[in-house]
This record gives sequence, C-alpha cells and structure tokens, in this order.
Amino acid sequence: MVTARTARRAPATAPLAVLVAGAAGTAYLYGTNPHEPGHWLPGCPFRALTGLLCPGCGGTRMVYDVLHGRFGAAWHDNALLLAASPFVLYLLGRWLYEGLRGRRWRPVPSTRTQVALLGVAAVWTVLRNVI
Repeated sequence: MVTARTARRAPATAPLAVLVAGAAGTAYLYGTNPHEPGHWLPGCPFRALTGLLCPGCGGTRMVYDVLHGRFGAAWHDNALLLAASPFVLYLLGRWLYEGLRGRRWRPVPSTRTQVALLGVAAVWTVLRNVI
C-alpha cells in the first residue's frame, strides 16, 4: 500500500514535483510578456540592491523568447543561460529517468568543476556589467 509517507520517499517524487512546477511556471510565462511592465513576475534581488546584472538576470525574458521562437532575442537576454540550457535539461532529465527507475541520483561535481562554474559565473557577471 502506498501512503503519503512512502510517496514522499520515492526517488521519483522530487523530480516529478520539479517537472510539474516547471510546467506550471512555463505555462504562466508563455502568456505573460516579461518585456512589458505590469505582470506578476519576481524581480532580481541582486539587481534591486546593487543596480548590477547578476549571472541569471534576463533568464525569465530568455525563456519567454525561447517559448515564442525568438532565439536571437533570447541570446541577447542571457547568452550564458541559453548556452547552458541543454546541459541543465539533460541533468533534469537524467534525475527524472533515474527516479522513475527507482534509483536516487545526485550528481557530485568535483571541486575543480565547482570552481570553474563559479569562475564562469563571475566572469559573465563582470562582462555583462562592463560591456
């Protein structure tokens, strides 16, 4: 018998919850243009505090543009996130696949990989605020 407690412990529960939340957010974003004011979308707290763009700034606009087939505009909104999207989608797909097979999957990046990702994010932040 499947109870609420065992369902929460199932390996597929978390990736399925992320998939459902992502689908709901995508559906809302499809009909809400973040390029125009007057919508209910959160702003960037880093930008609100500093006035500078963070590595993720423009991500919401980028996803909106991708959903509407405007890849040039998406590249302009946030090129780094657009370039990283296939890799992130692969990781989410792998997490879901392993969860549905009854296995827990947590990628453990090496220290070198973590430093490289932080370095790329820092360089991207500087470049997009200077150029």
